[in-house]
Amino acid sequence: MKGICVRSEIKPLKKVLLHRPGRELLHLTPDRLPELLFDDIPFLKVAQQEHDAFAQILRSNGAEVVYLEDLMAEVLKLHPEQTKPFLYQWLSEGNIKTRRWQDKLYEYLIGNFEGKALVEKTMEGITLKEMGGASAYSLQDLIAPADDLIVDPMPNLYFTRDPFAVIGEGVNLNRMYSVTRNRETLYGKYIFKYHPDYKDVSLYFRRDCQFHTEGGDVLNINEKTLAVGISQRTQAAAIDVMAQNIFWNSDSKVERILAFDIPVSRAFMHLDTVFTQIDVDKFTIHPAIMGTLRVYELTAGKNPGDVNIRLIEDTLEHVLEDATGVDQVKLIPCGGGDPIAASREQWNDGSNTLCIAPGKVVVYDRNYVTNAIFRDNGIEVFEMPSSELSRGRGGPRCMSMPLRRAAVD
Repeated sequence: MKGICVRSEIKPLKKVLLHRPGRELLHLTPDRLPELLFDDIPFLKVAQQEHDAFAQILRSNGAEVVYLEDLMAEVLKLHPEQTKPFLYQWLSEGNIKTRRWQDKLYEYLIGNFEGKALVEKTMEGITLKEMGGASAYSLQDLIAPADDLIVDPMPNLYFTRDPFAVIGEGVNLNRMYSVTRNRETLYGKYIFKYHPDYKDVSLYFRRDCQFHTEGGDVLNINEKTLAVGISQRTQAAAIDVMAQNIFWNSDSKVERILAFDIPVSRAFMHLDTVFTQIDVDKFTIHPAIMGTLRVYELTAGKNPGDVNIRLIEDTLEHVLEDATGVDQVKLIPCGGGDPIAASREQWNDGSNTLCIAPGKVVVYDRNYVTNAIFRDNGIEVFEMPSSELSRGRGGPRCMSMPLRRAAVD
């Protein structure tokens, strides 16, 4: 199945991009957890088993599962001439600035890895020990411990939602909030330029933009309405850029963008930690977001590039009713209103559900209070194991990037 097309959060999922956690998790250490955006160190073997269970749930419900590492390996196989520029750009963005070290590391990679193994090695990172220990290249090299990382790992890669976002038949190729994660979008750059199934799509946002945005802040409400969070990870100026590109691109059917101004904190990291759609008329929400919200409606102006902006101050319920065209939406709070359960389960991404069809969601099994409430409200719940994957602070929606959903009616 070629191409991409996502115009809804709830239409049946047909194709989805994942990344199976790999050896990059083995390079997490306690002293570097904050820098690498983890709160604890997952046990890789179990994390992979949990992720495989997640992928099987998706396949069993009719979705084709493709993996980031496989797509990138296919690009390099079809376009071997791109291997060298890819690796040198990866090295440069990995903070390897001297040509001497870039050449040394390039030769190490080319001489020891090929195909998918090469791609996975770029995700894993490289230690000084692998390069033979200390060298006389610099004083820093001589005093550094042999197990020091020369090139950092990318442990957040299994959260494939964030590096880019599919909007209709186009893509936001993001510049991400942290330096740690920004390198992740490099794979998307090559996939959307060279992979035969995904090349030549419209780019509504580019990774070299000066402003940052992430895919967890983008929700396709329907083919004409897009919701975007103004959050810790997405700047208002980034939404200005995507609005100009979306409204004035002939491939786009989006007529308005609703920019939700949410608190700037890790608890509200992305819009999809605040609410996600789980049925035609149902949303799961973070209990702390109840009350009046500031939402900005962006629409196309009269002249190309112009954008009109209107402030909406209303409840989340009313804003979502207007956005979806549903007379009455039901908001289901994480934890069911119990403050202790809500706090605990929100920490474990109780609101970060992946809808695979109207009224069908994939959730973490550990959020049993919220999951029971979903069932009480007629939602079919597919629970996945989550003891290790949840340590990265992201749920089933964070771990998946839909590439194709069934057509909008």
